[in-house]
Amino acid sequence: MGLSTAPRTLGSTALGTVALLLVMTMPAAAARKPDPLLTARQFYNQGQYDQAIQAAQQAAATPSLASSARLIAGRSRLERYRKTNVARDLENARADLRAVDPRALDARERIELQIGLAVLLYSEDRLGAAAELLDPIVDASATLAPDAHARALDWWATALDRQAQGMVPAERAPIYARVTERMEQELRRDSVSAPASYWLAAAARGTGDLDRAWAAASAGWVRASLAGDRGAALRADLDKLVTQAIIPEKAARVPVRERRQAAASMAAEWESFKKSW
Repeated sequence: MGLSTAPRTLGSTALGTVALLLVMTMPAAAARKPDPLLTARQFYNQGQYDQAIQAAQQAAATPSLASSARLIAGRSRLERYRKTNVARDLENARADLRAVDPRALDARERIELQIGLAVLLYSEDRLGAAAELLDPIVDASATLAPDAHARALDWWATALDRQAQGMVPAERAPIYARVTERMEQELRRDSVSAPASYWLAAAARGTGDLDRAWAAASAGWVRASLAGDRGAALRADLDKLVTQAIIPEKAARVPVRERRQAAASMAAEWESFKKSW
């Protein structure tokens, strides 16, 4: 009950008790030291990775918090590596994550650890292994931070896409079929999923089904308007996919003398569609 309503409902004795409890507890709260593990998580979630690492190192000095702290430090170093490409961050991230004792983590942290290890493998270009490590935990990642599931899904698909790009075209179809199936399932679960909207179109293009790729990109463009941020990032990715991949590849299927005109016609159609939607 708030102090503003107390005079209307409580007698003077009760009011005195409430005031005394506040006086007694305020100094204790003020003197309480901040939780370095919680601070490290907050910095990580805010994208302040230098501060997250520093706070995690402080937390690691407490044995019971050491594994959780190393997990945060390792994932922070990975995120910093993805921005700066400094090799030492990757080496230190590997050391942090390998030092984590999974037995000291709760269920959500164990999912975070597996995501961290998968991103580490991805950063080392071990793409197939990264995708396989992510595959069984993509759905479970929905229990983490609000954007964790979308990021895990995107990492999984990106790892498979990069793996497929290293193969001859005839061997790519099974990989893109996996991506297609999962993105179809994801859109049934979350009809405005940005990663699923993008990767459904990209996977169709990867299998050579350019008509479906065009249709999926168009649907994704419309679907993006339903997202909380109006889908600006998704639309930018879809536009790049259509203009730099789908249109040139569709144009390459017509006779040589007609390709320039075909590409121009499709580009105009795409621009008209975007303006309408």
